[in-house]
Amino acid sequence: MKPTVVRNICRPDPAAIKLLGELGTATVHEAQGRTGLMRPYMRPIYPAAKMAGPAITVLSTPGDNLMIHAAVELCRAGDVLVVTTTSESTDGMFGELLGTSLRARGVAGLIIEAGCRDVADLTAMEFPVWSRAVSAQGTVKATPGWVNVNVSCAGALVRPGDVIVADVDGVVVVPRENAAEVARLSDERRIKEEKNRVRLRAGELGLDMYGLRARLKDLGVEYVDEG
Repeated sequence: MKPTVVRNICRPDPAAIKLLGELGTATVHEAQGRTGLMRPYMRPIYPAAKMAGPAITVLSTPGDNLMIHAAVELCRAGDVLVVTTTSESTDGMFGELLGTSLRARGVAGLIIEAGCRDVADLTAMEFPVWSRAVSAQGTVKATPGWVNVNVSCAGALVRPGDVIVADVDGVVVVPRENAAEVARLSDERRIKEEKNRVRLRAGELGLDMYGLRARLKDLGVEYVDEG
C-alpha cells in the first residue's frame, strides 16, 4: 500500500468517551465482552497516567519517527496518538519535544508499541504515555509511512476514531461505532459492582453472592475434613 496520510476521521460522541475514561480499562474490557485489550507489556510511564480519546493512528518504520511528526498536524484536542511499527521495535521514537508539541494541541496522550525516552520530563509535564519499552536509542526521520489507517497495536486492532481507554491496568480499544453502547454497559457494570462491594464489605462470601457453591459441586469438587 502506498504511504498515505488520511486527513479526516470520524470521532465518537465526546460524552461517551468521557464516561469510558472515567470507568477505566478493566470495567470497559469486561463490559464489551473481554475484547479489545492490548498486550500487558504496554505500560504507563507513571502510575497515575489515565486517558481516553479517539485514535489517530500511525504506522512507521522501526527507528524512524517521521510519520509521528506528520500525524501531529492532524491531532485535535482530546485525541490519542497510537503508534506502531512495521516490525518489532524498542527504539526511543518519542520524547519530550514531541510530547510538548502534542500537549500544545491538547492531545490526551500516546500509545506507542515501541520505545519512549525522556520519561522524567514527560512525567513532570504529566503527559501520559503507554509504551512497550523505555529506551534512549535515537531515531531518524527518513522513511515514509501511514497515518490514519487501520493498524495492529500490541495485539489489538485499532482503526482511526476508535476509542482508546488507558490507565494503570492497561489499554483497551472500543470500536468507534460501539462507543455509546459500551459506555452504557460499562456504567451498568459499575453500578452492579458497587452493590456487590457493599455486600462483600458486610462479610458476605463471593461463593454465596455469585452462586459458586453449586458450580463447585457440578465440577466435582469435594470438601473433606482431615483428622
